[in-house]
Amino acid sequence: MKRRIIYTLLLLGGIILPTAAQNATSPDGRLTAFMEGQSLQVSCKGQQVLRMDLSTEGHLQYVRKVTADYQMLTGKRLHCQNEANEYEVGKAVLRIYNDGIALRNTDVAYHIPEGTRRWMQQWCDSYEGFFPLDTTYKVIPIPSYSGISKSAEGWNNRWGYPALLEVRGQRLEVREPVYALITEANIERGQSASCLMNDGEWFRVTPAEMQTAITHAPWRVVIIGSLKDVVQSTLVTDVSEPCQLTDTRWIHPGVVSWIYWAYNHGSNDYDIIRKYVDMAATLHLPYVLIDAEWDEIKDGKTIEDAVNYAKSKGVKPLIWYNSSVGWVDGAPGPKFRLNKPEDREREFAWCEQIGVAGVKIDFFSGDNQKNMDYCIDLLESAARHHLLVNFHGATIPRGWQRTWPNLMTTEGVYGAEWYNNVPTFTDKAACHNATLPFTRNVIGPMDYTPCTFSDSQHPHITTNAHELALTVLFESGLQHLADKPESYLSQPVQVQQFLSILPSVWDETRLIDGYPGRFVILARRSGHRWYVAGINGLDMPQQFRVPLDFIKNPQKVSVFADRDKKDAPWDIRTTESVPKEVSLLPRGGFVWIIE
Repeated sequence: MKRRIIYTLLLLGGIILPTAAQNATSPDGRLTAFMEGQSLQVSCKGQQVLRMDLSTEGHLQYVRKVTADYQMLTGKRLHCQNEANEYEVGKAVLRIYNDGIALRNTDVAYHIPEGTRRWMQQWCDSYEGFFPLDTTYKVIPIPSYSGISKSAEGWNNRWGYPALLEVRGQRLEVREPVYALITEANIERGQSASCLMNDGEWFRVTPAEMQTAITHAPWRVVIIGSLKDVVQSTLVTDVSEPCQLTDTRWIHPGVVSWIYWAYNHGSNDYDIIRKYVDMAATLHLPYVLIDAEWDEIKDGKTIEDAVNYAKSKGVKPLIWYNSSVGWVDGAPGPKFRLNKPEDREREFAWCEQIGVAGVKIDFFSGDNQKNMDYCIDLLESAARHHLLVNFHGATIPRGWQRTWPNLMTTEGVYGAEWYNNVPTFTDKAACHNATLPFTRNVIGPMDYTPCTFSDSQHPHITTNAHELALTVLFESGLQHLADKPESYLSQPVQVQQFLSILPSVWDETRLIDGYPGRFVILARRSGHRWYVAGINGLDMPQQFRVPLDFIKNPQKVSVFADRDKKDAPWDIRTTESVPKEVSLLPRGGFVWIIE
């Protein structure tokens, strides 16, 4: 009786107490969850998708509704909206969004039964690995310089984010599989990032370092739904801290000419730098990246000479730095210019003074707290000096692109740079490229360095239209074109014009169709123009319907496709109607620009 009186008084006083919920739900009702002992059971449209061990017990207590409504400067969607119902169980916080869940302040382990189709990357500190389709955790570790670990049985037992799962229901009326993509978001100062470590079928979230002095942990995020729901989701930024900058007018995403790929270095050669500046000017690209070794430019030239030459051509220069916390001995420079706060401020002030527009910072050393704090320090300092940032040899995006919108892109991907290093990429690239839109690129910008028509140290066997399509399929605030100038400038004039107007920011993104590793067809809108791109991940031809009923009143369609002729590889034409289907060559592709 006494408890009932106190509860009534609290309600009359305007205090809303959490209420116990047997079933927690998303605002639209598609996702539901309930606790069973320490286990959180999550379902989508009545189909169980995921079981999680939270290391805590109790009922889910409803707390409040949470709304996300914000603008991005980069990404798959500029205006982002989402909403969630928030619950508590013990000290844990659970948010159930319409397209997934987010958990905080509890240990989490995911149950992934044997036989579950999965695309998971063996962990390494640069996140440069494949996402092969498998149905078991019993995978032999790939030899790596960066910490692949083994279980007692000899299998790999350390996995990087994101991890994509395909869950097929037992109920006959549920014909379509549900997908769950596991990752994390909102790394703050004083926190380390985490990976997944498995013991059999249980995959536990394992921080790179155990934190004891933080008030809360990062969000453990699972995007849930159809493949379209996964690809189109902005859940990683929805749960991340809002923009910390009061003025973002100086932030301009764009396309970049990039020196390293064709010459396997080259930024210490002033004449080569000039070639890439001239290419950027000819193709009307806003940026040129002067990569490693610019502190050793030959023949009496300096980085100031290169920067001034770029500015004289109307091209904004970006320059490279070694983070000097990862690969240092034997690595290129410049080194040790950013580690101390006073040195970093001096260096970035100098960049701003001479007209550098942004910095690429490379060779970090994993997910520990020191690296996470260092990345935040770099973003803050760069923003004070109006510098765009590209993290390379670094961890994957975890929402910083919302909090610090000068973060344009991050590597954290097995990209085209690997044509420079090993022969492995040649035969696997097409399948890998058709997997990345469902895995790595879901969670944030990806500096893959796409679109190479010629060969680097090792050849590519993807078609020209496949390569062109990657510039649309792969989202990156700074889209680095990797090929050499003479390769781009020898392409048909329509391809050159395509690159000249290529957006690197999208108003919205829609997955039209696809399956990881087999094929993908995406539509991205920039203003009143739709870019529809697709690639074939297989070594055999494929044909697909391309339903685009949501595009109203098309006026003109520019088609970029493959022709199966070595001396005439392009099929480029203009039509007034949108094609209904597309035929793709083995490892082929296409792009349609719909006005």
